Amino acid sequence: MQGTRGIQPKKKIGVALSGGVDSTAAALLLHQEYEVHGFFMRLGESSGPDGAIQEHKARTVAQRLGISLEVIDLRAAFDELVLRYFTRSYQQGHTPNPCMLCNQAIKFGLFMETILARGMEAMATGHYARIAQQGGAWHLGQGHDPVKDQSYFLARLRQQQLQRCLFPLGDMDKEGVYRLVESQGLTGFRGQESQDVCFLEATTLGQFLTERIPLAEQSGAIVSSDGRQLGVHRGIFHYTIGQRRGLGIADVTPWFVIGLDPLTRNVIVGKEEELLRDHLIMAAPHWLTEQPPDADREYQVKIRYRHQGAPARMKRINDQRW
Repeated sequence: MQGTRGIQPKKKIGVALSGGVDSTAAALLLHQEYEVHGFFMRLGESSGPDGAIQEHKARTVAQRLGISLEVIDLRAAFDELVLRYFTRSYQQGHTPNPCMLCNQAIKFGLFMETILARGMEAMATGHYARIAQQGGAWHLGQGHDPVKDQSYFLARLRQQQLQRCLFPLGDMDKEGVYRLVESQGLTGFRGQESQDVCFLEATTLGQFLTERIPLAEQSGAIVSSDGRQLGVHRGIFHYTIGQRRGLGIADVTPWFVIGLDPLTRNVIVGKEEELLRDHLIMAAPHWLTEQPPDADREYQVKIRYRHQGAPARMKRINDQRW
């Protein structure tokens, strides 16, 4: 008994295992230092063949690593909080960001709460992002790999969520992740990147929305910004601001979608210069550190995931609009 005196038990960490290479690498990195337990989210897509395959892969990974795996069924909440928002956004002529909402409400919301309730001290995921504590607050930083950085999708997390998160891959690049898992005899991951919208794996966006929106395939006019009809479309949800392909309008210079009107069902198009803006209105702001930005500073602002960012200044209109 004397030989065990003073030895501290390992911290328990819950790893969100998806069956993919990133979460597998995260579990591998933590396995030596912590007591790792695996958890799998059963979401809307898990009721189909692709979800079942991913669940099987997660079980296989857990078995190879010698860790437990618990499946958390969040299909009802995922449908209520994410899929309905996704559908409603297209009905209103908006392009939704389901991953950002899912991270806030599901993965780092209900899923994390369940993991912590199982006695875990933190939840780890395979996101390419970094967390640091500074000035009494938790800060979210970009991942080392600029191509894989996923901090954009985590931007609406709260302080309580950030302080219980671990992102072991934050300082790695994708090739390093592949080499890590392959060095442990785990192969077959290359070329199996998941798509951005996970619940569309077994269907197309058009099919998904047609099933959920009455009269979703209603046709309408493609019009220029000055009101000239240039074509006909088969449903505004097939289009998004900035889209160039699939418009079916022949011209010397390309046309781009610059607006969507759900009331008239018009898709509004213009030339490239009509896409450009020097300001935007931001609604429902969320400050990661719970403090609004300094209006005297210049920031790099991203308006979508693949956007490289542009310099901008912030000006407050009211609490909900900047």
